[in-house]
Amino acid sequence: MSNYQIQRLNNAPISFSLLPKLPSNNILMMRNNGANPFLQFLPKHQNFPRKYRKSCILCSSKNVKPVESPAVSRVSTSSTVADKAVKIKATVTVQATVGGFFSNIGITRPLDEITDLLGKTFLLQFVSTELDSNSGQEKETIKSYAHKISQQNDEVKYESSFTIPAGFGEIGAVLVENEHHKEIHLKNIVLDGLPNGPLNFTCNSWVHSKHDNPKKRIFFANKSYLPSETPSGLKKLRELELQNLRGNGEGERKTYERIYDYDAYNDLGDPDKSSELARPVLGGKQHPYPRRCRTGRPHCKKDTLSEKRSSSVYVPRDEAFSEVKQLTFAAKTLRSVVHALLPQIEISLLDPHLGFPYFTAIDSLFNEGVTMPKPKTNGLFQSVLPRLVKAITDGEGDLLLFETPEIIERDKFAWFKDEEFSRQTLAGLNPYCIQLVTEWPLKSKLDPQIYGPPESLITTELVEREIRGIMTVNEALKRKKLFMLDYHDLFMPYVNKVREIEGTTLYGSRTLFFLTEEETLRPIAIELARPPIDDKPQWKQVFTPTWDATGCWLWRLAKAHVCAHDSGYHQLVIHWLRTHCCTEPYIIATNRQLSAMHPIYRLLHPHFRYTMEINAFARESLINAGGIIESTFSPGKYSIELSSAAYDQLWRFDMEALPADLIRRGMAVEDPTAEHGLKLTIKDYPFANDGLILWDAIKQWVSDYVTQYYLEPTMVESDKELQSWWTEIRTKGHEDKKDEPWWPILKTPKDLIQILTTMIWVTAGHHAAVNFGQYTYAGYFPNRPTIARTNMPTENPSEENFRHFLKKPEVALLMCFPSQIQATKVMAVLDVLSNHSPDEEYLGENMEPSWEENDAIRAAFERFNGRLKKLEEVIDERNSDLRLKNRAGAGVVPYELLKPFSKAGVTGKGVPNSISI
Repeated sequence: MSNYQIQRLNNAPISFSLLPKLPSNNILMMRNNGANPFLQFLPKHQNFPRKYRKSCILCSSKNVKPVESPAVSRVSTSSTVADKAVKIKATVTVQATVGGFFSNIGITRPLDEITDLLGKTFLLQFVSTELDSNSGQEKETIKSYAHKISQQNDEVKYESSFTIPAGFGEIGAVLVENEHHKEIHLKNIVLDGLPNGPLNFTCNSWVHSKHDNPKKRIFFANKSYLPSETPSGLKKLRELELQNLRGNGEGERKTYERIYDYDAYNDLGDPDKSSELARPVLGGKQHPYPRRCRTGRPHCKKDTLSEKRSSSVYVPRDEAFSEVKQLTFAAKTLRSVVHALLPQIEISLLDPHLGFPYFTAIDSLFNEGVTMPKPKTNGLFQSVLPRLVKAITDGEGDLLLFETPEIIERDKFAWFKDEEFSRQTLAGLNPYCIQLVTEWPLKSKLDPQIYGPPESLITTELVEREIRGIMTVNEALKRKKLFMLDYHDLFMPYVNKVREIEGTTLYGSRTLFFLTEEETLRPIAIELARPPIDDKPQWKQVFTPTWDATGCWLWRLAKAHVCAHDSGYHQLVIHWLRTHCCTEPYIIATNRQLSAMHPIYRLLHPHFRYTMEINAFARESLINAGGIIESTFSPGKYSIELSSAAYDQLWRFDMEALPADLIRRGMAVEDPTAEHGLKLTIKDYPFANDGLILWDAIKQWVSDYVTQYYLEPTMVESDKELQSWWTEIRTKGHEDKKDEPWWPILKTPKDLIQILTTMIWVTAGHHAAVNFGQYTYAGYFPNRPTIARTNMPTENPSEENFRHFLKKPEVALLMCFPSQIQATKVMAVLDVLSNHSPDEEYLGENMEPSWEENDAIRAAFERFNGRLKKLEEVIDERNSDLRLKNRAGAGVVPYELLKPFSKAGVTGKGVPNSISI
């Protein structure tokens, strides 16, 4: 017997003698009848007897604290069977799917119908949490077949009745054998008839046919266990499931498999098709990169290091999009846009280099549209892109008519203004690159023997002239008034290589801003540079805002180049690399090393859904050789290689946390007295202001969750699965960075909380901030051109293009912008990428079943939800405050990208749980 302290509602402690096995997730009911109180444990609050409600005190498990012995066993809703046999009913719910065994396609349908009629649809084997007391081995499972009982809408139910023998113990797992010839999507299994209420197995998983793979699927009950707390009867099964998921690293993966393994990015090129499509392998000493999921396809004949490409890319079966997501949005729609709509655009706009002849031609995309030949499949475009494609009444074709982006709807000339150019560095699509200037003069760190003189032409005299004598440069540095977009050193090694590609060009660039007293940025200088090439020396020039006609147009052209640099860096590094690409190793390691019953697996799982599927599609059609990115962004075929250079030079896991990122860029300093523990360098920094509230809310939720399971600091270090998970992320998933000293050490709950918060922030807040505003800000491409196609006219002033520039500067700017085909392609894709699907799962909105069964975690999640709703209110208040000029004002797009919730569609707000598009 152990003595425990029970905390009353009025905080007055009373001591009782209780059994050591205290059900910590149940409700303790105490009759308030004096010296001899009556104690009872109830599994659910709703079961609390009405007649006792006025005469007792309720205590949740977190208020039960040991006085002498810490040996409290945490037990969720018990399903332990008594010494007598109990008859149980199992209800199996299956999702009816178009591609699954409910399909009318193929000869297996009649066979599966016969299987249903015979009542042998699924073989269920129930596993005890206990070992046999005599043999010390796992108890024999209880076997039962489930038969079909009903089908309604998109669900089919099966039922099985069986008897649990006396002494069998608590059911902790079920093995499922699918007798059909096709896979099925199993939603859940519920056992009714147990003494303490229903027992739930939330599956949400594809179960292969036994004819494809004889191995049975393993599902654990919703209760979570740390490895050291795993019931003895489930230990071998826990390890077996992880072994199944790891595979043996051999062979080509099959579509029905659920095997997670690592490989380099060796499938972006297609050298067997054309030498022009050959690309280097990303991942390794020469081109460091995160790892992706191994598919095991055969290697190319012309390059044995590269993997053959195929029409579909393997992802573990449960990583694929749900049927709803596939049919209404996501990969199917994006794939249709890429494979159906974009080829039609190319047919309609025959000249790939044809630019827009005048700005009104750009406007016509939104008010007149582009007529395209009618596809062979009637209604194809309307089904895949109904927002943009409308049928023409004469029936001769389809009309691609773009929706007007919000930025142009609010202010048609916003893209033209310097103040908007500056504002978007703080509240636009890429708020991650603006940084404080801390060293002067500006100087390149590249080898001057290769890239020319390192000194910048943005001099002290130039800056002081542009800020009109308000202060000296030294004073501006001291007062933290100078900020910069720096695309110089990363881009310069690619400038000459990119210039060999027809139809594009590149510079290294620096853009300098001055912080005004109103907390807005004012651009004061742009420097564009090209390294030496052949017998030509380094070229660089500084452009500034000016009032003379030639200077004004040169400034606009320089801004176009910088916007193209920012667009490329945003898409390739901030978006693709830092969210999609770097997250995939976390997903692989989580499935390989953390059991499905591990509480940290269940915390992370919602934030990893669908990411591997969208990444696989990106390798198939977006970042591949000759794909959308290479054909529409300035770096061309060097685009993804450039992201490898950024990974090598800049990526650090410890700096992916929002506070650390802000501090690294000089946009904040640590201040324990300030809100969030940080003082922002620019007070009106919408991304940071909203983001820090979201970061804190995520961290508090993670803290509440983690501390429910890791009661002692040593429990983190002794968790073998957790330590293997973190080791594998560092040494296999991010193998090329495995020896870096900055990797966080995982020893305490505090370490774990920081690591998990960083991962969730990247998949939720970071991704939302840089993805769902893409059509809003880049749908009108002059605001954010993805490519600059022509050099600055002053680079070769004696050539004809300079004379043409002087004669028709507007045409020179239009020729620098993307071509008609490039712009139209990007606009169509960005519309899909900015779209929330109807079944979007938003951060803090829906509770996972395993969380719901734990009272303390359920309460913590509800508090998390409340904080997110409060954040929505705060954002609305800030967007209506005209003093905050970077997010409010006439014609200004309000900053809503970090508002947690959204309706479906292109809304410019909403923070999904995961990177699902």
